[in-house]
Amino acid sequence: MDYRKLQNGSDIRGVALEGIEGQSVNLTEQAARDIGRGFALWLRERLGKDQLRVAVGRDSRLSGPALSGWLCEAMSRQGIQVTDIGMASTPAMFMSTVAGEAPYDGSVMITASHLPFNRNGFKFFTPQGGLEKGDISAILAYAGSDQETGLAPSSVLQGEFMDIYAGILADKVRSATGLERPLEGFRVVVDAGNGAGGFYVDKVLRPLGADTEGSRYLEPDGSFPNHIPNPEDKQAMAAITEAVIQSGADLGIIFDTDVDRAGAVLADGSELNRNRIIAILAAILLREHPGTTIVTDSITSTGLAGYIAAKGGIHHRFKRGYRNVINEAIRLNEAGQDCQLAMETSGHGALKENYFLDDGSYLATKLLIELARGRKEGYTLASLIADLPQPAESAEFRFQIGLEDFKAYGQQVLSQLEDYARAQEGWSIAPNNFEGVRVNLDPDHGDGWFLLRMSLHDPLMPLNIESDSPGGVKAIAGQLLPFLKGWEKLTISGLEAALA
Repeated sequence: MDYRKLQNGSDIRGVALEGIEGQSVNLTEQAARDIGRGFALWLRERLGKDQLRVAVGRDSRLSGPALSGWLCEAMSRQGIQVTDIGMASTPAMFMSTVAGEAPYDGSVMITASHLPFNRNGFKFFTPQGGLEKGDISAILAYAGSDQETGLAPSSVLQGEFMDIYAGILADKVRSATGLERPLEGFRVVVDAGNGAGGFYVDKVLRPLGADTEGSRYLEPDGSFPNHIPNPEDKQAMAAITEAVIQSGADLGIIFDTDVDRAGAVLADGSELNRNRIIAILAAILLREHPGTTIVTDSITSTGLAGYIAAKGGIHHRFKRGYRNVINEAIRLNEAGQDCQLAMETSGHGALKENYFLDDGSYLATKLLIELARGRKEGYTLASLIADLPQPAESAEFRFQIGLEDFKAYGQQVLSQLEDYARAQEGWSIAPNNFEGVRVNLDPDHGDGWFLLRMSLHDPLMPLNIESDSPGGVKAIAGQLLPFLKGWEKLTISGLEAALA
C-alpha cells in the first residue's frame, strides 16, 4: 500500500481494528513491521551509528499490544536493541531519551490520542524532541522500500520507565515547595478516561500526600466504556466536574488517552480548560519570568490577550496545531525573544523549562505546585484568573467542503472573505493574524470577533465566533450568512439551523 496515506502531520495514524462500518484496517501487521524497519533505517542515518537503543511504549488501545509486538520485532531484526516499556504516556516516551541512567537513542509511542477505539498510530522521538512532518515522510518512504540496515539482528527486552518519569514529576513538586509531602490535607481527583493516565494517582499524587478518593476511570480499557478521553469533550469534562463536586476535591485533573493533554476543574466546579487553563499557566510563568511571551493557537479570545498584557506579558496568537505552536515558540526563543509557554486551547501545552514537550501531566504538576504554594501564601488557583475577562457567548461551526481539491477551494473562500470583510461597516480585519481570516466587530455589529480557517488535514472550514454581548454570536453569524451562502460546496446547514 501507499504508506504516505498513513501520515497525519508529524504522526502516523490509521485504522487498526475492524468495528466501524466503512473503515477498513490499513494499519496492518505488514504496515507496522515496515514502519518499524523504516524507523530503524531513518534513525541509523540520522544518528550515524550502528549501536542503537530504542524504547517502545503504548497507551490503552486494544490494538496496542499487537502493534507493539510487530514494531519491536521488526526493529530488532534491523539490529536495534529494543526495550518494550509497555503501558506508558507519550511525554514519558520522549523523556526516556533524555532521562534515566541510560537514555535511549530514540523512542516510539503507539497511540492515536482521543480518536475512536479502532484507530491507532505511532509517534517518534529522539533526544532533540518529536519528529517533524518531513521526518515522518522519510520514515514512510523507507517503509515502502525494500531497504534494510544489514546489521545483525538484536533483541527485544522488557523494561520499565513510568516509575522514573513519575519520580521526576513528584520531585518537581517537592523541590518547588521544600516539603516531602506537600499535598497532605488536599484532595485531588483524576479522571484518566481509561487511558494511560492512571499512573498519576499512584505514582505522583499519593506519594506527595494527596487524598485521591473520588478519582475515576483509572483502569486502562481501550474500548473507552465511560467517555472519550479528551479534555475538550463535554461529557468528559462533565465527568470530572461531577467527581470534584461529589468528593469535595480541591482540584480535579483530566487527561487524554496518552497524557499529552490535560484539563482541570477547580474546587467550585468551574472548568479550567481552553482560554482559562492557558491564562492560569500564563499567570504562573509571568510571575516566574516577567515579560515573557505566551504563544497560543489562533482561536484564543481577546479577553485572554488582554489578560496576558495586563500581567505584563506578550500574547503571540499563532496557528492551530500543537507542533505549529511549539515550533513558533522555539523560533521566537532562537530569535532572542523569551517565550516560556506554547499552548493550544485543546490542552496541548509545552513549557520551555520542560524541553517544549507537550505534556499534560507536567501541566498538572505545575497546578499542584500552585495549590500547595497558595495554601502557604494565602491564595487559591481560582484567584489567579479572577480578573480574566469571559465572553458572553462563543460557538464553533464546522463546514464540510464537498470537493476533492478542498484546499484550493478553501483558500479561495478565505481570499474573498478578506475582501468582503474590508467592505463591511463595523468590521475590521485583526492585525498579526497567522491563520485564516479573523475579523473584529464593533459593539453595534456583534461586539466580538470571528475566525474562519482551514482545518489542518481535513476537508473542513471551522468557524469560531465569540461575543461580549448576549445574542452577539447570532448577530455575527447572521451577517456572515449571505457571504457563506455564495459557496455551494460548503455545507453550512449547521449555521443555518442555529439562525433559524
